[in-house]
Amino acid sequence: MRFADIIGQEELKRRLVQAVDSGRVSHAQLFTGAAGSGALALAVAYVQYLCCRHRRDGDSCGECPDCRQIADLAHPDLHLVFPVNRQGKKSGEAVLSDSFLPQFRALFAERGGYFSPREWFDRLDLGKTLKGMISAKEADGIIRKLSFKSFEADYKTMLVWLPETMNEEAANKILKILEEPWERTLFILVSERPDRLLATILSRTQEVAVPRIAPEVLEGEAVRLGVGDAARAHALARLSGGDVLELRRLATGDDDAARRDNFELFCSLMRLSYNDKHLELIGWAEEAAQLSREQQRALLVDAARLLRESFMLHAGLGRIGYLWGDELAFCSKFAPFVGSQNIEPLVAEIETAMAQLSQNGNPTIVFTHFALSVSKMIKHL
Repeated sequence: MRFADIIGQEELKRRLVQAVDSGRVSHAQLFTGAAGSGALALAVAYVQYLCCRHRRDGDSCGECPDCRQIADLAHPDLHLVFPVNRQGKKSGEAVLSDSFLPQFRALFAERGGYFSPREWFDRLDLGKTLKGMISAKEADGIIRKLSFKSFEADYKTMLVWLPETMNEEAANKILKILEEPWERTLFILVSERPDRLLATILSRTQEVAVPRIAPEVLEGEAVRLGVGDAARAHALARLSGGDVLELRRLATGDDDAARRDNFELFCSLMRLSYNDKHLELIGWAEEAAQLSREQQRALLVDAARLLRESFMLHAGLGRIGYLWGDELAFCSKFAPFVGSQNIEPLVAEIETAMAQLSQNGNPTIVFTHFALSVSKMIKHL
C-alpha cells in the first residue's frame, strides 16, 4: 500500500512524509477518521513508507521485500490487532486476531484497504447477538510481541484497528507500553470513535486526523467507477459527503437493500410517533431488536443522518443537504416535525441507544425505551 494508492488526502500525505524524512516519528499515533476517508489504508501506507529502504519521490518504492510484505499485511515486524469474535466459542475461550489474519488480509486486498467495520463483522458471520471486540488476552499478546527484537525492519509496528472495541481491562494493559515503549517500537491506533477511548490513551498518542475526501477527488473516483455522465458524477460526489465507501454504494447500488430497510424502519418509527401509536411502537422496537448488532447500529446511524437532514430542510437549507429520491420526498414532508427545539434531544436519544447496545444492553428494552422517548419529541413545530 503506497501513498499513491490512497484516494486524495494529498496534504496529509505530505505531512506524514515530511515527519518520516525529518526523523520526527512519534512512538504512538492515533489515526482518526471514518472508514470511507481511508484512515486504515493511510496508516498502512505510512508504515510501508517508514520501513521502505528505497523511498523516492515522497513514496515507498513498492518493490522491495519490506514493501511487498507490508502491502500484503504479512511483514514479520508488522503486527495486527482488530476486533474479532466467533460463534459457538466455549466459555473462557480467548478469540484472538491471529486466528483471523487470512480473512482480514483477504478483505483488505479485495477492498484496497477501504472497508467498514460492518463489512468486517459480516465476514466473520457473527450473527445477531455477537459483536467484535479486542480482549484483555489480546492485550497480553501485544505486550509479548513487542518485547521481541525486530526481524527485518528498523521498526516494530503494532497496528490496532478500532481500539474503541477494547474493554477497559485491555485498554489499561496497553497503557504501560504507550508510556514507556521499547526502543524503535511504533504503536498505531486507527479509530472511528476516539471519543470512546480512555482519556489516558488519548493523552499518550499523537493524533493524525484523517479528514473527509474532497468532492473533486470523489468526482474523479466516480468516473473511475464507471459513472460516465459528468453531472451524475458530480452529484454522487457531493451526496457521498466525503466518504468513498458511500460513493461506491451510490455508484454501484451495493447495500441498497440494507439502506432501504433502514429507511423504511425510520419512516415507520416517525409515522407511529407523530400519530401517538404507542402499542405499535412496541412492535416496532421488537422488530428492530431482531436485527444483528451491526444492523442495529447502522439503523441508528441512518436515523441520526435522516433527522439531521430533516432539520436542514426545516431550516431552509435543503440546497446544501445530502438527500435524494425517496429519502428527500419523505423528509421534505417530515421536516415540520424536526426543529431547533427537538433535534438535539432526538440525536442524544440515538447516541444513548448506541452506547447501551455497545455495552450489551438488552435490544428489546433499549429500542422500546428509544421508540417511546422519540414519540414524545415528535410533534408539528
